[in-house]
Amino acid sequence: MNTGIVGIGLRGRAFVERFQSQGHTVRVFNRTRDAIRDLESGSESNREELTPTPEPGVIVCDSVDELISASDTVILMVSNADAIHEVLSLDQPEGQAPLIAGKVILQMATISPSQSIAIDEAVASRGGRYLEAPVLGSLPEARAGTLIIMAGGEQSVFDDALPVLQVLGTAPRYIGKSGSAAALKLAMNQLIAALTAGFSLSLGYARKNGVDTDVFMDTVRESALYAKTYDKKLDKYLSRDFGKANFSTRHLLKDVRLFIDDAKGAGLNTAALEGIEQITRQTVEEGYDVMDYSSIYQVIVPED
Repeated sequence: MNTGIVGIGLRGRAFVERFQSQGHTVRVFNRTRDAIRDLESGSESNREELTPTPEPGVIVCDSVDELISASDTVILMVSNADAIHEVLSLDQPEGQAPLIAGKVILQMATISPSQSIAIDEAVASRGGRYLEAPVLGSLPEARAGTLIIMAGGEQSVFDDALPVLQVLGTAPRYIGKSGSAAALKLAMNQLIAALTAGFSLSLGYARKNGVDTDVFMDTVRESALYAKTYDKKLDKYLSRDFGKANFSTRHLLKDVRLFIDDAKGAGLNTAALEGIEQITRQTVEEGYDVMDYSSIYQVIVPED
């Protein structure tokens, strides 16, 4: 399994750990060196080896060209569509871009359907094979290989990429053509924003009016309104400790804005989400940008 990963942020690093735990050696590249410094073995001879080592490990590549040339499947874990264009040099003349002909390009970040379709077309024009494969789940699920994976693109590319996807998720789902999985992912992230904002407001309102938190939670759990995320984030709300982010506030803001733009284009009324966008933007501006997205509670329920 010749797999390379471009982008070693929180989730990219968890992907590396998952591949290693399953006995696979992976190649990695990151645009900033700090993100992968602790992945390097320190051995120059081992770093330059371009075939899998007997033991699972990490081969750090000096360029994206090096990674792509040595990989059959390239997983993109960069932040947005502009970053994807940059690492693949899709806006450059073909002779100045990495050779992606015959390579499977697995795009696993959250971008809009139109952005994904445009990248698919650009990759195909250079002979590459594109599959969007955004995920639901956090770092524990990535390390355990239990992510929910939604794939969009050609069925044949999905079939060929399935062994790689199955390392990260137990039952990868083929959604349809390019753009369909990107849309489903944005729909899910819109729910994250809406559920977080709605629960924060209800919890804060109840507590401000003297309702015991345990009574509030027992009532919610017994109702049809309950979602597991309420309990998952409850300690963060009560302690106002929003560190150790698996999904940061700035990334939620990016996804909310992508959803609003795309949903408006589809003729949907996004007024409710636009209010949440303002709250999320204020949270970022107040310094919670790299903290857990549940920090929007700070703006919705200010401290006395």
